[in-house]
Amino acid sequence: MRIREAVVAGQFYPGDPDQCRNGLSRYLQKAVTPDAAGEPWIAGLVPHAGWVFSGAVAARVFGALAAGSTPDAVVLFGGVHRSPTAEAAMFADGRWETPLGPVTIDARLAERIMGQSNLIRDDPFAHEAEHSIEVQIPFVQHLFPEAKVVPIMVPPNPEAHKVGESVARTLASYDYQALVVGTTDLTHYGPNYGFVPEGIGPKGNTWAKEKNDRRFIDLVLALRSTEVVAEAQEHRNACAAGAVAATIAAAVGLGATRGVLLEHTTSSEIMPGDASDSVGYAGIVFG
Repeated sequence: MRIREAVVAGQFYPGDPDQCRNGLSRYLQKAVTPDAAGEPWIAGLVPHAGWVFSGAVAARVFGALAAGSTPDAVVLFGGVHRSPTAEAAMFADGRWETPLGPVTIDARLAERIMGQSNLIRDDPFAHEAEHSIEVQIPFVQHLFPEAKVVPIMVPPNPEAHKVGESVARTLASYDYQALVVGTTDLTHYGPNYGFVPEGIGPKGNTWAKEKNDRRFIDLVLALRSTEVVAEAQEHRNACAAGAVAATIAAAVGLGATRGVLLEHTTSSEIMPGDASDSVGYAGIVFG
């Protein structure tokens, strides 16, 4: 059996099981989503920074999804930060480990998805150092303890939306009770990121959130899956646009007609001590 061990536990989120559970409970208890309550959401988009920055935003999305669904499987679209890959890379069988224990890969669903597309390959090694999906797995384990997962890293290329279409076709064809969760952070602004078109400090950070992030968010809310990759490449306002394109396309393929923004914040608002750098985080649901 192939096992993917946790690589960012103790860094991006707690490595101790009790601390991990307590952190999840704390974030979810505060995840009040009156604008999303009671809706049968199909998919969600979450950030993937360390939980101290993005955990509360992710919890709002996962909480909204959990309020309307008890899935048998969760398909997770992640970014490509450390292992460059030209094709979508799936971890197609085995299990993933976190401080909360193992979660099983839905190998049958993975096989069926790959049968729908030649854009996805089974490549567990691509996932070895990638954090963007790992930081979501404990939320899945906590909220959906019986669910299996299918992790897919999606590079930001013009065919990224087709990966999501393949997932939607598979889930619909075989009548899976499944959720789709994608992840991205937004504008990485400041001298440490080499991106300061509006200067360093609060003025630049405000532009990054209210103008640059918002350009990308508006495309997501409009369900423009074929446009988000080019948008991110031109304006540097998302680090995992391929995962976003796949998420939107999967949601639309499963019947979504709208996206709802639950929260939009930045690291400089969450931790205002050093305002020279800032990263945007958004939580969105689709239904």
